[in-house]
Amino acid sequence: MQNEITARATAALQNLFIADALAMPAHWYYNVHDLDKAFPDGLKRFEAPPELHPSSIMSLHSTSQGGRKTAGLQAQANIVGEVILKGKQTFWNRPNVHYHQGMRAGDNTLNAHCALTLMQVMGAAGGHYDREQFLQAYIQLLTADEPAHPDTYAESYHRGFFANLSAGLPALQCAAVTHDTPSIGGLVTIAPLAISERLRGRSLAATRQLCREHLALTHPDDFLAEVCDAYVELIDGLLLRTSDGDVRELLLQASRGTSRRDLAKLVDSNRPEREVVGRVLSTACYITDSWPAVLYLACKHQQNPLKALQSNAELGGDNVHRGAVLGVILGLINGKAAGELFTQLTEQASINQAIQQLVSTDAAS
Repeated sequence: MQNEITARATAALQNLFIADALAMPAHWYYNVHDLDKAFPDGLKRFEAPPELHPSSIMSLHSTSQGGRKTAGLQAQANIVGEVILKGKQTFWNRPNVHYHQGMRAGDNTLNAHCALTLMQVMGAAGGHYDREQFLQAYIQLLTADEPAHPDTYAESYHRGFFANLSAGLPALQCAAVTHDTPSIGGLVTIAPLAISERLRGRSLAATRQLCREHLALTHPDDFLAEVCDAYVELIDGLLLRTSDGDVRELLLQASRGTSRRDLAKLVDSNRPEREVVGRVLSTACYITDSWPAVLYLACKHQQNPLKALQSNAELGGDNVHRGAVLGVILGLINGKAAGELFTQLTEQASINQAIQQLVSTDAAS
């Protein structure tokens, strides 16, 4: 049983990075016709992003704080270019620039690099979490003069955090609230924390609370915290389950703010996935729709993780962060990574080392 648990944990963390890199080229495409034109063969393998992004609104996002540009505030110091994403500000002032401009096939986006940073910090501390150590490493990751990640874009929460930090607030008080605080991107770093602490014997209740506290460092939102609870409970149930017959029920139980009956009805319907995730459920980042979309895709493709991650990528919207969470769930269900893509990640060696540090423990139970 222990080997099975380790395999599930390993696959979950591998899939987090696979799903992120696979979806990256189509991140925040909202028009399916644009998607099909840019990726006529779908997204079956890692690809570099196109130079042109027809629905990009990165040029409308503030470079001095979280959220969108606001009249009168752009005279403030630029966070993008001067504090974080050094040398990348020029890409924020042009229309239709891809959010991940210049990244390579197999590269991971910023939030996945935050997850990797958390894993490395925890691995160095015997697999346990320390929020001050994480914050120090997070700040170093984003503010390094020599880029420590390949991304061009930083979500609103990053910009808000560093705007507050630059204004002199202590790091523990730098979380900013914007219109998109309750978003699926806040859950990307949760799985490594939950998996490692549960493997080392921390109780589910204590792990759930620890994950809430970690989430609040960057995403202070009550409903998102409730979904985080559901995600941690689902991770725990799938990681430590003794019967595969429980999987669908565990997935349906995790629906917060969505009727279990309605979610089951969507899963059992023959409606096209682009109709379910695109019309019934938005493809945007907001957690009210992105979380049930993850559960829907997990239920629909629970025995075929590669197909699930490809479908998620081809749905567009916030497919990167939605995919990272979906990948974790599918890895826990199947105990193996999606296809052969893990070895093709550009940071595969560092990611693999960090995973092994988290899952290899005699204390796991």
